[in-house]
Amino acid sequence: MSNVKLGLLVFWPTFWTGFPIKMVIAFLLLTAHIHPWEGTGLAALLLLSIPIDIWALGLCARTVLLERLSVAPSKGMGLRLWAQWAVFSVVYLPMLDFVVGGTKALATSATEATIHFVEESFMVIPVAEKITLELLMWTTPTTIVLIALLAGWMFGLGTLTQRVVRASTPVSGSFQDMVYKWDALRIPKDQPLFLTAFTGVGVVLVVLFWGLLPVSTPHPHEDYEFIDVKKVERKIVPKDVIKSAEKVLARAEATIKELEKKNPGGDKTKDEKTPVAKEEPKPSPK
Repeated sequence: MSNVKLGLLVFWPTFWTGFPIKMVIAFLLLTAHIHPWEGTGLAALLLLSIPIDIWALGLCARTVLLERLSVAPSKGMGLRLWAQWAVFSVVYLPMLDFVVGGTKALATSATEATIHFVEESFMVIPVAEKITLELLMWTTPTTIVLIALLAGWMFGLGTLTQRVVRASTPVSGSFQDMVYKWDALRIPKDQPLFLTAFTGVGVVLVVLFWGLLPVSTPHPHEDYEFIDVKKVERKIVPKDVIKSAEKVLARAEATIKELEKKNPGGDKTKDEKTPVAKEEPKPSPK
């Protein structure tokens, strides 16, 4: 088996085995108003993840070696392998981040220069096509470099795992014996004790959750201005509104009729000008 494949086969189940437990820890940190992605919260999460990773790596690596390579590693393999993986990752992952970041910056600048040259020399590219072209031009080399470096990381993890394989003892037996050994790695021998421990851990986590929650949840923001509403708003009844509107209209109609009786002809307005008769010109004396 190649080193890249062996590293991927061990790393992938190890990650998903410990991930749910780490999510519970992160959720409890968030409940305590501690962000698990920065500062003290990140340090606490990484510190609490160490025993989880050791246990998950030991379980998954034993299963893969027994199932795929028919070898049984020695005891304490999880701790030793985790220490080797941790040292290698501390050295390799920052280098991976630096190379991928440099590749992205170089590809972005080259993309901008190329598109600028094409627009000045040949034609103007529409906005939608320009955005798509830019994304394709700088993400393609960056993705290729990232995949190659991730493959190199898996190669290193697989190389370290191959040392454990060479130091392990071959296992002989039928397929049923192998299946029994796989199940023995996952299923505890004392199942009532496991159930009791699992229930106790669940109760402790629930108590921690409710203990870390703030007292006034949900609570208003500090900048929220409270308004004292002493008067109770009157409920609007559609029937009452219609009746009052009808009364107002009836009064207006009666007022208009009275005004028409008092002034049937209608007075002229003050602004209306009456025509002035023209004076005949007087005969001038001869």
